[in-house]
Amino acid sequence: MNQNLAFADYAVFIIYFIVVSAYGYTVYRKRKQDEQDAKAYFLAEGNLTWWAIGASLIASNISAEQFIGMSGEGFFLGIAVAAYEWIAAISLIVVAVWFIPVYLKNKIYTMPQFLKTRYNDSTALIMAVFWLFLYVFVNLTSILYLGAVAINGMAGGEYLHIIMIGLALFALFISLGGMKVVAYTDVIQVAVLIIGGLVTSYIALTTVGQYFGVGQNVIAGFKVLMKEAPEHFKMIIPRPTATSSQLDINKYLTFPGLMSYLAGIWIINLNYWGCNQYITQRALGADLQTARTGILFAGMLKLLMPLIVMLPGIAAYVLYQNGHLPQLVGGKDGAYSAVLTFLPTGLKGLSVAALTAAIVASLAGKVNSISTIYTLDIHKKYIQKEAGEKQQVNIGRIAVFGAMLLAVLFTWNDILGIGGVGGFTYIQKYTGFISPGVFAMFVLGMFWKRTTGAAAVVGVILGFVLSVLFNEYAPALFGNETLLYTAYPNGKGAFEIPFHICMGLSFIFTTLVMVLISFAGPKVNPKAFEIDAEMFKVKPQTTVLIVITLLIIAALYIKFW
Repeated sequence: MNQNLAFADYAVFIIYFIVVSAYGYTVYRKRKQDEQDAKAYFLAEGNLTWWAIGASLIASNISAEQFIGMSGEGFFLGIAVAAYEWIAAISLIVVAVWFIPVYLKNKIYTMPQFLKTRYNDSTALIMAVFWLFLYVFVNLTSILYLGAVAINGMAGGEYLHIIMIGLALFALFISLGGMKVVAYTDVIQVAVLIIGGLVTSYIALTTVGQYFGVGQNVIAGFKVLMKEAPEHFKMIIPRPTATSSQLDINKYLTFPGLMSYLAGIWIINLNYWGCNQYITQRALGADLQTARTGILFAGMLKLLMPLIVMLPGIAAYVLYQNGHLPQLVGGKDGAYSAVLTFLPTGLKGLSVAALTAAIVASLAGKVNSISTIYTLDIHKKYIQKEAGEKQQVNIGRIAVFGAMLLAVLFTWNDILGIGGVGGFTYIQKYTGFISPGVFAMFVLGMFWKRTTGAAAVVGVILGFVLSVLFNEYAPALFGNETLLYTAYPNGKGAFEIPFHICMGLSFIFTTLVMVLISFAGPKVNPKAFEIDAEMFKVKPQTTVLIVITLLIIAALYIKFW
């Protein structure tokens, strides 16, 4: 088993780097005459094609936290973690049919702008600051850290900081060209990550087949996985009992079975895909049908993602349990890197290129969204109100540099402790601190005109406070058994509530308080905000895509329930 990269691997990686860089520069040159136009820089002039929108959504979403973090959760939990991807596909349908029409009808270009249009300036400013901190200190840092750790493991384990800087610089090179460069290079990135990811899964399955004497056959290898780890092929993790092991309790704390589907996983997905600048920015400048088709295309691609990012983790678990893998470097987050060691020379370089493509695409998309929010919703509005088009573009580029620099500094020695809890869980848990309040604020704002600005401000703050309360202090305050939840020992001398349940409880109470505040306050009539039933109608071809996606998801759940 060759642990390090050979010359052919470096050659494949360099070819990938040259192709992406050259294509990005070509797109940038074609846009150069309009590069000082703010809309062109931040929104690609609104002329992205449906396939570019869909590919960019996936490239921005599938990053180190999926390749490394979700593969690690596949090692730990099994196929249950695929729910994040398959429920995401349903969430994308909801966003395409009901959320995007609201944004496009009201000419929304940033999420804070939506809050300003629907509520008031205070709500928009609070959330702009919230999002900037979240994007920089949770998303950007985790993507950079997990990606650097994974590639470092493949390169010999001695180049973490060099790789970290290299990833940051590569992403900066792409993102400085603006949204159009980011989106169209994402098409190449997503092609590389899908091909490279499928190759890795193929090698993982054939390796399992080889070690277990059933031949280098993908189907046979998959059957071995199901035989050797049947508990890893159950979508629903059972609720612990008094006799459950700490391992079973830890699994439930990470993904609490049916309780996840009552609220938590829906809040995560709908908030991420529908109320997130990082994601919606790709579609905000397009016409409705193009945006819808692109989003539904992304939803269909999401169905493939567990095969690419989760299956290698299960293969690593079976190989590890049977003594065919060395000790995992970095715990469960080392599962994907461990599988990559089985790849032959050349293909190993392709898989590293796929991983790099996922990391760089997400970094570039994230910093572009950070610069968009900072420039349009904070700097121009409160610091330099007279900033022209050229100045806005320059400010956006400075924001890109600043955000990436902060991310590098805070991941340099894992200051935030990302590696201590598992990368994928780290992102879901800490994003979940603000998701319930934000989602309640958006959903009520879109579909209930009675919602007031005061309710929105209270909701986002209360949602955060309740999330922290339930995650950190609820067992101590209310005991381990209540009518609403059961707390479980987390193996560290304390009791904990599964964070999905915490999110659900926070969302329910936050929504209730927002409704009460809205009824107690004056009736509002957001004249600048438009919504009507006509905008939610879908064309027959759109309906066909939706039905196909839902049927595939239903079949998967029936198979692995």
